Amino acid sequence: MTFWIILTILCLVALLFAAWPIYRDAQRLTPMLAGVVVFTVALSVVLYNQVGSPNVPSGRSGDSLEDMESVMASLEARLATNPDDLKGWQMYARSNMSLQRFDAAVEAYERIMELEDGRNAQTLVDLALAILSRDDTAIEGRPAALIDGALALDPNNPAALFYSGVAAANQGDTDLAAERWEILLGLNPPPEIRSVLEQRIAEWRGEPYEPSSPAVAAGLPPDHPPVEGAGSAAAEPAPAATAPAADPNAVVTARIALSQGAIESIGADANVFVIARDPAQPSPPIAVSRVRVSQLPAVVSLGDSESMVAGRDLSGFAEFELLARVSLSGSPAATSGDWYGSMIVRPDDSDSVFLSIDQQVP
Repeated sequence: MTFWIILTILCLVALLFAAWPIYRDAQRLTPMLAGVVVFTVALSVVLYNQVGSPNVPSGRSGDSLEDMESVMASLEARLATNPDDLKGWQMYARSNMSLQRFDAAVEAYERIMELEDGRNAQTLVDLALAILSRDDTAIEGRPAALIDGALALDPNNPAALFYSGVAAANQGDTDLAAERWEILLGLNPPPEIRSVLEQRIAEWRGEPYEPSSPAVAAGLPPDHPPVEGAGSAAAEPAPAATAPAADPNAVVTARIALSQGAIESIGADANVFVIARDPAQPSPPIAVSRVRVSQLPAVVSLGDSESMVAGRDLSGFAEFELLARVSLSGSPAATSGDWYGSMIVRPDDSDSVFLSIDQQVP
């Protein structure tokens, strides 16, 4: 899973260099920009196939347009016979995108979304991009709603974070754009990718770029107050509360941080309840842990040892909601004014996540 996250971010960073100048000037997804996007992603995949698979012969056949048309005809016949063939529809959608047949790609992704009951975040993003390419429009309306829906399903989806940041910047909301890309930083990309994201975030924040600053290294916004104990070698480290260490046997390990809005509203002595719960039966929670605001950002692990009810182990759930709530009252029950963040976790897909506390209970 980590590999695919890194590969996705690599593709997105490639798009930054290739597509950003065009998008910045046009302020919308033009056919030219769509072509650049498709070409860049395709090139990334080809390079991976060539470099990452040394046993594959370097010579390839069947790349002609005639061969592609034959493949498409075969796929169409396959789907006509088996309209519920999810993998077939996925191949058909990607192929139409690469051929810039955006109408067909949109129809294919619509069918994929139906087969998946709208629960696959990446499909929502892919459909949004197909619609943008077809309609030659800015990221607004239904495409923006699809991307937001992808983030609701998977707040750590790199593509959704990337395009939601672009959409926010295009609308002038550079704070939101920076917040979305700061979450990308929280996925721990390689240093060279981190530097590119940091530069763009600094531009949106209107601040000078300072690589490897303590706040950014901790996964916090660039204008976050200095992290206790961080700084120059000569600085006297301030005492700070010790957060729980990551448990290698945990079902999920979450790195939890406060958004800038939460930082400005919360005292350092408040409790932070980290709760895993069944979305279909939120009460009682499956497992609970607790840290202090002064310990954030912190790595919090949840496993069977934190389970609330005997025999109802966290490891027995293929999917659960992870909720981090700053309790102003000191109680784990939500009260007005509490700050929180939540996401759906599927441990088989990823057991290490980043969770931002960025919403407030009305």
